[in-house]
Amino acid sequence: MSRKKLAKLRYDYSNTPLEEAQASLDPFQQFESWFGQALNAGFEVPNAMAVATAHRGKPSVRIVLLKDYTREGFVFFTHYTSAKGRALAANPNTEILFYWPEIERQIRITGRTAKISAAQSTEYFHSRPRQSQIGALASDQSRPLENRATLETACAAIERKFAGKPLPRPATWGGYILKPQRFEFWQGRPSRLHDRLIYLKKGSRWIRERLYP
Repeated sequence: MSRKKLAKLRYDYSNTPLEEAQASLDPFQQFESWFGQALNAGFEVPNAMAVATAHRGKPSVRIVLLKDYTREGFVFFTHYTSAKGRALAANPNTEILFYWPEIERQIRITGRTAKISAAQSTEYFHSRPRQSQIGALASDQSRPLENRATLETACAAIERKFAGKPLPRPATWGGYILKPQRFEFWQGRPSRLHDRLIYLKKGSRWIRERLYP
């Protein structure tokens, strides 16, 4: 595609508006409503979210999967020794982003992350498909890998070693919870006059405001 064609790409948003009268005063309830609609719409990966971190002044972002959420926060899993794990250990300030283009919506959630308990991580690890468990044991995530065959050989060795036995959760793999301090709900609108509602945590209360698009 030429640069001129790229510059001319346009999409006019035309979905339902996000009005204060219909939006919840509680950001968790608003998230529950929108996430439920994304689930019911049949999207292939509605729980895919971008996780942004910053380490030594350098930002980094990647897609991971939301695996649980409560009023306490939003949970995802990874290797503690991965690039994101090292970034979170140095700077727990994090932002996650959900984007559902089919319904012209985004949700940004900003807060601080912390590890969930070892028991919670182990419980989730054993709920995963066995091949995913083997992959977690075999992978030294984010580190240089000589070739694909090396990884596949490591997986095969683990499979042989634990044939017919439960797999142990790696001590370097587990869950994080992002505890929100700010939500932003974005709804696409015509002429780029988008709706943006933010929720800011003030003590034990949440304050809702509208932003210019």
